[in-house]
Amino acid sequence: MHVGPVEVVPGDERYDALRRGFNQRWIADPDRIVVAATTDDVVDALRRHLADPGRPQRRIAVRSGGHCYENFVSAEDVGVIIDVSQLSGVHYDREMEAYCIEAGATNWHSTTHLYRPTGLALPGGSCYSVGLGGHISGGGYGLLSRLHGLTVDYLYAVEVVTVEDGRNPRVTIARRDSPDDTLVDLWWAHTGGGGGNFGVITRYWFRDLPSPPSQVLLRSVAWDWDGFRKRPDRFRQLVRRFGEFFEYERSGEGPGFIGRYDWRDMFALLKLTHMSNGQVGLVVQLDATREDSVARLELFLDWLTEGFRSGGEDDLEETPLDRPMGEHPPQGALFVPTRLPWLTATQSLNGSGPNRCGKYKSAYMTAGFTEHQIEAILRNLTDPDYRNPDALLQVDSYGGAVNDIPSDATAVPQRSSILKLQYQAYWTWGEDANGDGVYDYQDAEIDPGIADYHLSWIRRFYRDVYQPTGGVPAVASPTLPLPPPNTDGCYVNYPDVDLSDPEFNTSDQPWHQLYYGKGYARLQQVKAQWDPYDVFHHAQSVRLPGDDS
Repeated sequence: MHVGPVEVVPGDERYDALRRGFNQRWIADPDRIVVAATTDDVVDALRRHLADPGRPQRRIAVRSGGHCYENFVSAEDVGVIIDVSQLSGVHYDREMEAYCIEAGATNWHSTTHLYRPTGLALPGGSCYSVGLGGHISGGGYGLLSRLHGLTVDYLYAVEVVTVEDGRNPRVTIARRDSPDDTLVDLWWAHTGGGGGNFGVITRYWFRDLPSPPSQVLLRSVAWDWDGFRKRPDRFRQLVRRFGEFFEYERSGEGPGFIGRYDWRDMFALLKLTHMSNGQVGLVVQLDATREDSVARLELFLDWLTEGFRSGGEDDLEETPLDRPMGEHPPQGALFVPTRLPWLTATQSLNGSGPNRCGKYKSAYMTAGFTEHQIEAILRNLTDPDYRNPDALLQVDSYGGAVNDIPSDATAVPQRSSILKLQYQAYWTWGEDANGDGVYDYQDAEIDPGIADYHLSWIRRFYRDVYQPTGGVPAVASPTLPLPPPNTDGCYVNYPDVDLSDPEFNTSDQPWHQLYYGKGYARLQQVKAQWDPYDVFHHAQSVRLPGDDS
């Protein structure tokens, strides 16, 4: 029988595991980790911490799946981690007339517990272990999003434990149709405002969820980097045409075959790895219940690779994707187009990769790549002074149904984007810096160069690509020179503290403009209403009005 929250403190055998998340760069040293299994547990944990007059002046952090890319949860200044991973229920709430999913449920848990009994799904991410607490609140997306939009497009209500007076927590349910405007604002803030800003999220409710295709068509292909190094013009073509395809799809221009079909069911991931990986990869998913899916897949690939196979010695052939790329494992079995039930296909692509250190950056794009961007991508992926097969730029198709929603309807303003980019570098400690005979996080503390090698590369890469707009994917603004950039800021669920650093961001656009655009002022008002004492904060949390840091 449940008797309340479980506290894990230093000396407990679970402590070392629970003070860290997925990214092994970040190791916290909290006074305690509270494992909460109910909303009441969260209330009790907050009340105890806030009422303790002798508590250390260290902040509260909240964790669901533990996939935060920066040290917003696992950090030295965190005194208490509230772990909501045990709040993982999924059920239909008759009173709310909506599907309830608790904040600790992971992508895979929510997928199976929705789809098996109902045939419905959230259009969420393919990384199975990501927790919905942060995924939803940041505007999570996935392989169904071009067909069905973002997860937050179906969000009806959210339950949040707030602390409005700085001392006494209370449970608040905010609905999109609440009669109280402040509750509507709180709901809106959780449709892309990010986690860790306003309170502890414990439950979500969704209405009008879509049904995924019963069958999907998958194909994964790769091309050898040796061929691209011999013929870099072909690499340029692949990147250019990938972006142009989704730009043409939205505009109705370009080759006639694009306009003849509806492509919203197709989601593609272009994996532009560092050359030390040996391959560049592409993963494509389409609705296999459509009779034209095989033909459309062939048309798409043929157009991307036109001229790759001309019968000469320098032909560049498609090969199986037979090595890991970022968070995805080898996918050689999908070299032949494969039809699978949607649930089976989702399981096939739901890797998280091993636990390791990582640094990430992001960009939204409203049009295809410029020639400057293509040259910068090629230059940095063939940098001979850097060798890391686990470093890449992943370019995800976007747009489709995502573009149907007005930019102010949710807290995700990037509704005109057609591509979403994720810059990734992964590594392990790789040396026994302290001489204790093993590799672990203590080696990185002794030798910061372990991480600096990778951080320097990904920062150079990003700054090079966006050099014309101050080293970041700037938002269109009167302060920028014409023509407007083909970028629209960054994804809050891929947080990057470098956006707050004037060394790396010289655009005169603050981090919050890159994440939230014009919606940031409304988010600040929500902060003032629901967390005026800034109980919930981190390095890039929503600030109170008047604080532009």
